[in-house]
Amino acid sequence: MRNIGMVLSYDGTAYCGFQAQPELDTVQGRIERAIYMLTGEQTSIMASGRTDAGVHAYGQVFNFKTASMIPVERWCLALNSRLPDDIVIREAWEAPQYFHARYSAKRKTYRYSICAERTPDVFRRNYEFHYHRPLNMAAMQEAVRHFVGEHDFTSFVSPKSTKTSNVRTLYNASLDIEPSKSGEVGRGRLHLELTGNGFLYNMVRIIAGTLLRVGEGKLTPADIPRILEAKSRQAAGPTAVPHGLTLWHVDYNGEERLHTDNNASK
Repeated sequence: MRNIGMVLSYDGTAYCGFQAQPELDTVQGRIERAIYMLTGEQTSIMASGRTDAGVHAYGQVFNFKTASMIPVERWCLALNSRLPDDIVIREAWEAPQYFHARYSAKRKTYRYSICAERTPDVFRRNYEFHYHRPLNMAAMQEAVRHFVGEHDFTSFVSPKSTKTSNVRTLYNASLDIEPSKSGEVGRGRLHLELTGNGFLYNMVRIIAGTLLRVGEGKLTPADIPRILEAKSRQAAGPTAVPHGLTLWHVDYNGEERLHTDNNASK
């Protein structure tokens, strides 16, 4: 059996999340159906992580076992011709037998986008949260730095989480600002990027919602350490809407490839 690794992008707007669910339209379900159409094999793909309904991915990674002898350079075209336009396989490669898209991951990066303009952008409305009031973006940038490092993120996880430990390490936490063309203070676009060794259920969206409270002036940057120490979901801000969130990149330090050269396709 071969182990095939893939990177895909998808617009999650029309789907009930990534994970396959009976009688629901999901990204995983669509991909597994496309593999069956191509190979005749019933397979279950293993992804780097699940995304909720409405959440997107630019660099989701998955792998699956197959007996098919289709050359690796043909997988992308073959599957994309059997997938809807809002799901695209970007890359395929031969992976070692031990490679598992979830358990082999070393770090992940998520991006959350906010549009702080008076009116929403009709062309980006499915990929960013529209916040119609001006925000204190400098305060939000100062606040986000407190998340870097190893912390207990109990205050920033949904009560529905089943993880036994809420300790995670963030290697990078930044807030990039695109100033508004209007020149109005507090207007523009914000892109929150978080890179860590793992993420908890709704963790990024709760961090985004808490940063919005800082931007509104309801919290200060100095409140973030206190919220972390509280280890209580009630201490943090709301869970931001799902459609502003994108799984951006998953890193494996090169361990995902059986042969680094001559077997990747884009």
